[in-house]
Amino acid sequence: MINRNINFTNRCIGTCRFCAFKKEDGYILSISEILEKTRDAVRIGATEVCIQGGLLPDWNVNNYCQMLEKIKEESPDLHIHAFSPMEVFHAGQNSNLSIKKTLSSLKRSGLGSMPGTAAEILVDRVREEICPDKLTTHEWIDVVMSAHRTGIPTTATIMFGHIETMQERMEHILTIREIQKRTGGFTEFVPLPFMRSNNTLGEGINSSNGLDDLKLHAIARVLLHPYIKNIQASWVKLGKKQVQSALNCGANDLGGTLMEENISKSAGAANGEYMAPSEFVALIREINRIPQQRNTLYGPISPAFQQA
Repeated sequence: MINRNINFTNRCIGTCRFCAFKKEDGYILSISEILEKTRDAVRIGATEVCIQGGLLPDWNVNNYCQMLEKIKEESPDLHIHAFSPMEVFHAGQNSNLSIKKTLSSLKRSGLGSMPGTAAEILVDRVREEICPDKLTTHEWIDVVMSAHRTGIPTTATIMFGHIETMQERMEHILTIREIQKRTGGFTEFVPLPFMRSNNTLGEGINSSNGLDDLKLHAIARVLLHPYIKNIQASWVKLGKKQVQSALNCGANDLGGTLMEENISKSAGAANGEYMAPSEFVALIREINRIPQQRNTLYGPISPAFQQA
């Protein structure tokens, strides 16, 4: 997928132990700066912008809606994939609105879908240790299921390879499976290996084993079948060679071009911030698979390489 990441602020009131992105004296992008980034995305043929940022103490639903509306005014055909369940929860709290009303406002303003991040491990024992001030497992599930019922599809993620047990990983995946059975609102499942650099959680934790990373993609394919059809391998987290292996271990999707990627990079990811469509095609064809460009909701797009 041709898309662009926009991380609109790295300031945050959160206390997540795995975060290397947050900066006390960080930046906040203006609306005009965000619009310039969306123009750059449109110029290279992007069908989506993915927008996430830190939790600003005084931001409410109106701030998020204004961002969506300004982008839609200028680029009405661009799909906006934005705001994690934590951001939605935060916006609702700051606005004294229910989750349902918060989501309805965001959808009216142009929100097309949501990243299912802030999930980490959906087990409260783990969450209390790694992100004690973040929304609970129940609250994450509530936001996501409410989004699905409001007509806002989401991705689903897992951040693994830190203090969780194998049983807790499986519990997380089975929780995702149960949500999908009830709502059908997940577009894909994305395993995200923990990046241990520049954060307190990473102290004393070894980097994830490459074989374990591949096993999790394979297990997710088995456990989520037939409810979630798309398992995405993150080229930013895994690297370009490892994602080829992931395609032989259950994954069928390599995500987007991104153009910029700040959150993983700040925690030690060293695989770049942009991958051109031609590189995706080459990686896929090297292992005798057929490349297919898609939009956010997995509708096929037929670029020139399809006929090449």
